[in-house]
Amino acid sequence: MHSNFSSKIFISAIICIMVPSLVLAAHGDGSKKEDKTAIILASFGTTVPSGVESILNIQKKIQEAYPGVPVKITFTSNIIRSVWKERQAEAKKWLAEGVPEEVLYVKNIIYTFGELLEDGYRNIIVQPTHIFFMEQSHDLARYVDAMRSIRTMKDKWKPFAKIALGRPALGTVGPRYDYTKDMGKALETLADDVELARKEKAALVYMGHGNEHWPSGIYAEAQKMMQERYPDVKTYIGVVEGYPGIDEVVDALAEAKSKSKTRKVVLKPFMIVAGDHALNDMAGDDEESWKSVLSAKKYQVLPVLKGLGSNDAFARIFVRHIRDAAKEAGIALP
Repeated sequence: MHSNFSSKIFISAIICIMVPSLVLAAHGDGSKKEDKTAIILASFGTTVPSGVESILNIQKKIQEAYPGVPVKITFTSNIIRSVWKERQAEAKKWLAEGVPEEVLYVKNIIYTFGELLEDGYRNIIVQPTHIFFMEQSHDLARYVDAMRSIRTMKDKWKPFAKIALGRPALGTVGPRYDYTKDMGKALETLADDVELARKEKAALVYMGHGNEHWPSGIYAEAQKMMQERYPDVKTYIGVVEGYPGIDEVVDALAEAKSKSKTRKVVLKPFMIVAGDHALNDMAGDDEESWKSVLSAKKYQVLPVLKGLGSNDAFARIFVRHIRDAAKEAGIALP
């Protein structure tokens, strides 16, 4: 899943294609045309057709907020794109199941930039749907930096005028934006999850993705903030990769159970989509799934297979982040 940045020849080839195209399209008649704006929605992606719903919901909310501005989907995971590429051999089957062509034929970020350029879009806002600035966002930022770095003999021949990069759902590193404020706004959108747990008299357990190579402290911080915001519902956030995992979640639940006698758990993905991890690692029947582990500890588990992107309020987080990125880059939006 890690993006490969060693393909400099490939990027150079793309640049060679893009620059002449722009010269002909934008300056062929000698007149100055207003630069058009487009949005690239960069998702980690999913191979699960039902999980696509969350990504499409985010796209819809952005389209509603910025009418007339194209919102193109790209997947940042190389592995996930390769799965969809193989599925193109049975295109009719997947399209009949409701998979949009844009997902079935999903392209990488460089290709998406090139397509928009061919259609005359020179102001590009790239908005990741990642949870926080970790591996995938880091690599996406490097691609965006590469596009920004393109220089031509004359400025008017530059393929792109302005390129902006929005921040993930819970914010990003650095002093420009206070990620704790972003996190607070994001956690406000989870009130319905809390209400479900409250109604069921259950603990609320989220399963995030995590990363073995990046610190997972952001999840612990989100958990603490949830517990402070909703003190009457015990909320825990663990991850598939890295720390804290299911063992730590079980230990925390055991401690809570000794005080409150909680024997029921609402289990939800702390991910944009309810994809393979949610279906298998979280709610699957395998003995190592979170549902099975918790059930073996005598908890009644209520899995909810809905990604955060299906939550309209959460989806609109990206609308605000796009607005912030555009303003900073000097890109006008409707």
